[in-house]
Amino acid sequence: MKYLHKFKTDESGAVTVDWVLLTAAIIGLGIPVVTAISFGVQSALEKIDNGMTVAAYFTFSFDANTE
Repeated sequence: MKYLHKFKTDESGAVTVDWVLLTAAIIGLGIPVVTAISFGVQSALEKIDNGMTVAAYFTFSFDANTE
């Protein structure tokens, strides 16, 4: 009987389960956040790339006309 009572009142395994659930929740919420941020960053980088391409085109064409 003492063994069953000790087993019933032991809470060391419950702490492990709490940490596993908290870690799973953080990872589960982190994945959509990282996905949303990556799409925003990709869009911003594409706009910067397009702007630099246009600027480079005008710079090269301006240099070609001066010769």
